[in-house]
Amino acid sequence: MRMKRSRYSIISSILDICQSGANKTKIVYQANLNFKSVEFYMDLLIKNGMIRANPGKNIIYETTKRGCDLLNHFKNIEKQISEL
Repeated sequence: MRMKRSRYSIISSILDICQSGANKTKIVYQANLNFKSVEFYMDLLIKNGMIRANPGKNIIYETTKRGCDLLNHFKNIEKQISEL
């Protein structure tokens, strides 16, 4: 049986993918999500200032300083848990 990923794991993946800039399709495929679920997370992250959308012909999403800080916290927690 397959376990569901936590919201924190999905958010961490999206923040990581967007660090170098990514369009929605790249986020969907690399985070292994569908377009409906990615909309929920993108709206949440934009509303909370974790990522920003750079308008243009194709919208590119980038992780903000606040998002990078959160991602670093996630990575530190993962590291500490793996050492248990």
